[in-house]
Amino acid sequence: MPSEASDDHADTLEPNPALIGVARRLRISIGTFRRRSHEALSEGDLTGPQLTALSRLERLGPVTTAELARREQITPQAMGATVAVLEHRGLVARTADPTDGRRWLLTVTDTGRAVLSSERGAVADTMAAAMATSFTSEEIAILDAAAPLIERLADLF
Repeated sequence: MPSEASDDHADTLEPNPALIGVARRLRISIGTFRRRSHEALSEGDLTGPQLTALSRLERLGPVTTAELARREQITPQAMGATVAVLEHRGLVARTADPTDGRRWLLTVTDTGRAVLSSERGAVADTMAAAMATSFTSEEIAILDAAAPLIERLADLF
């Protein structure tokens, strides 16, 4: 079925209404999930934007503040404020770009990785408990199969 959707989409210039419906439902559900997981984390030390920036930085590797801001679709000034807090707490470090001495690259420190691991573990524990009490084994298998697809979709835009 995915190949049919891809073929249908490739043959037309107009967006496929069925795909638009799926995209809207995914955007809403992923947005709600993200907000709720950030709410659970807001009880800890990091704010949602701080955790998001730290997670993105860990995935991307060394990048500039401007690149991180672009990836998060926020202004460089807003990202600069977020990064400043993370840097002050020792969660990220700045190093000179070896190819361009005018730029600074951000990297996650060992302390930052430990904080991410702790935060992710707490969220994963909460999610696992919710799935255990509210989902069937078939539904859990569907979620498991959907996770890499959602990740791949996120990487495409």
